[in-house]
This record gives sequence, structure tokens and C-alpha cells, in this order.
Amino acid sequence: MNSWINIITRLGDKTGSVGALVAAMGCGMCFPAIASLGGALGLGFLEQWEWTLIDTLLPLFAWIALVLNGLSWINHRQWHRSLMGMIGPILLLLSLYPFFQYGWSAKVTYTALALMIAVSIWDIISPAHRKCDNPSPS
Repeated sequence: MNSWINIITRLGDKTGSVGALVAAMGCGMCFPAIASLGGALGLGFLEQWEWTLIDTLLPLFAWIALVLNGLSWINHRQWHRSLMGMIGPILLLLSLYPFFQYGWSAKVTYTALALMIAVSIWDIISPAHRKCDNPSPS
């Protein structure tokens, strides 16, 4: 059972991060810098679903990453990894809802997406291992 949680949290975290990045690449009006990167990668066709991406998919992927990073803490007991993994989705959700009316919210979104991708790459390079709560006496 514990191995299934580990697999789900490792794959789901990456899915949430990459999904949020791709969803942001389709929103040229809100995030022109990342949308131009998406256009260069051939994702310009996503522009026709811009409002669906920004209203539905971007928050959905942020919530997926947030919840699965929380589950990762339950599985691994490494608060610093989980905290780093949860800051990105929280910032992304804040930039979409309460901060969206401000001009600097796009910068918060870019920072959140970069942090989500960086934590995902960190998790691929150096996977988390469970920290023991009660080390066995020798």
C-alpha cells in the first residue's frame, strides 16, 4: 500500500507541475512570456481554449500538485521537501484568485510555475526517502 502512495505522489506531482505549465502556455493574454514559449514549442493551438485553461485546468493542476505534495509529507516525513513542493501551487492559486486583479500577479504566477518545475526536477534527481520517526536502538 505504501509503495502505491509513493508512486502516485511522485507521478502526480510531476503531472500537476507540467499540466500547470502547459495550461499557462495557452494563456497568451494573461501570461504573454510563457505563451510565447508555448507557441515556439507548437502549442499555439491552445489559445482557442484560453479561458478554459485559466479558469479550470490551471487551478486543477495546482490543486493536484498541492494535495499530492501533502500526501508526500505523510509518506516521507520530510517537511522541507513538502513545504517547497507546496509553496509553488499555493502561490499559483493565490495569483489566480485574490491577486489576479493586480499587475504583478503574472510575476507571481511565473515564480510559482518555476518553483513547481524546479521542485519536480529536484524530486527526479534526488528522490525522497522516508525519515524514520523512531530509530531502532542498536
